[in-house]
Amino acid sequence: MLCGFKSNLMKSTFKYLYFLSFILLITACSSDDSTEIDEEKPTITVNYTTGFPQGCAFLTRGETYNFRAMVTDNSQLAAYSIDIHHNFDHHTHDDQVRDCNLGALQQAENPLIFVENYTIAGSKTSYEINIPVTIPNDIDTGDYHCAYSVTDATGWQSRTSIDIKIVE
Repeated sequence: MLCGFKSNLMKSTFKYLYFLSFILLITACSSDDSTEIDEEKPTITVNYTTGFPQGCAFLTRGETYNFRAMVTDNSQLAAYSIDIHHNFDHHTHDDQVRDCNLGALQQAENPLIFVENYTIAGSKTSYEINIPVTIPNDIDTGDYHCAYSVTDATGWQSRTSIDIKIVE
């Protein structure tokens, strides 16, 4: 009789431990509904009064220009970059919205190549890029692209490219 009691007690203890382990496993694997996943890319625009350069802008060698774009994100911005490179081969970027009158195809001899990366400090959801760039006197004139890129804190990235022309 005592043996049967011990056996039943052990079975109920194991059932209790099994049930408790199952509950702990379920609660440990449950998702936290308060954490939202960021599925939204940041935005970038030069389409405002002081945004620069606007599509098809002419920039003069030897002059300094403030390159300005507004970037925003639903959560937090992290970094941006500016890339100014020649378009002597008339390539395009998938995000260009405006076509400009391009000059003749040409070989690059001394093109302007400006590529800079910057971080955005703090927990900002909007930021105005404002970077002065001097166009050197000795670079090739012709067709160029100004490409802006912005990355948010979770890694989403957006970019935009603008056709510009560098002249004498």
